[in-house]
Amino acid sequence: MTLAMIPQGEYEELALAERTRHRSRQRRIRLIRLVLLAGIVGLWQWAAGRVIDQSWLSSPSEIAARLWGWTLDGTLPYNSWITLQEMGIGFLIGASTGIVAGIALGLSETVGDTLHPFVLAVYSLPKVAMGPLFILWFGIDMQMKIALSAITVFFLVFWNAYAGVRQSDQELIDTVRMMGASRLQLIVKIIVPGTLAWIYSGLKLSVPYALIGAIVGEIIAANRGLGYLIAYSAGNFDTAGVIGALLVLMAISVVLNMIIGHSERRAFRWQTTRES
Repeated sequence: MTLAMIPQGEYEELALAERTRHRSRQRRIRLIRLVLLAGIVGLWQWAAGRVIDQSWLSSPSEIAARLWGWTLDGTLPYNSWITLQEMGIGFLIGASTGIVAGIALGLSETVGDTLHPFVLAVYSLPKVAMGPLFILWFGIDMQMKIALSAITVFFLVFWNAYAGVRQSDQELIDTVRMMGASRLQLIVKIIVPGTLAWIYSGLKLSVPYALIGAIVGEIIAANRGLGYLIAYSAGNFDTAGVIGALLVLMAISVVLNMIIGHSERRAFRWQTTRES
């Protein structure tokens, strides 16, 4: 039976029942997550000092106290804001240039095949190893961390955009071209929308790497930022401080991925989802 054969009233009831089941399932999943998280934290708190040496993993209560103290004296907000700026600007620069370059090289098969080994060679370089070179170019200020974050993001987004263009539906492109579509219309109406899934995959993958670029730059040479806070805490054998800063980085990465995921859902709202 097709959707057209289902009476309107029955279809609405089925849709309402499906939405209700979906919401119920989501509530159960959230509850299970909360219980799992509470169990892990409780077990960790109990094991700290009994089974595990606190100099190794500290304890949740001590980490919470350290983060609260840093929040009250302004240490955490200030250093988090510095890292967010470096990561955010680097992410925007790397993502935008990666998308443009990936689509451009994907559209030109000759240029793409010609430059492919050179791009691959640069991509194969460990980005951390480029830190000292960026210090020579940009100094130890914020520009160096932005550059390290941007180049890390660039290649992840570039390869996804490039692969997305190369995987475009050639039959659809030929059909639309036969209907009289110009090259610009092909790019805007067919190629770019068909590449969005690849681009968003690269964006979500690059969020933690953008943070890695900024943090590594701060650890190499900085006197502010979460990376500096991690290095400073490690130098003072402050396990609670190190883990607290890492948890803040984890929270930032999760929130940014949620924002990108929301943007992805809006970009693909025209597609039929499982819920609908």
